[in-house]
Amino acid sequence: MASPRHADGLLVTGTPTLNMRQPLQRVREAVPQPALVVACGDCALGRGPYAEAYAVTGGVREHGPVHAEIVGCPPHPEEIVRVLRQVTGR
Repeated sequence: MASPRHADGLLVTGTPTLNMRQPLQRVREAVPQPALVVACGDCALGRGPYAEAYAVTGGVREHGPVHAEIVGCPPHPEEIVRVLRQVTGR
């Protein structure tokens, strides 16, 4: 979407870091509620190769509610589609 205000949810695909904490919070607040939040990939889940780095703040779940998690590094495309269909009901 051009703006988070037009989105139905967030697909977080990267590692949450100290520098991204505030932008992630702002985007969460801008998306109309109820908004789906999907953590996609091991980095977003807080267990990727950078999990122990000093600037990593954990997984997306540590920053607010997450409705679905997609595991893998990288996650398989079919799994991404399956989970997105599951959470949207389509």
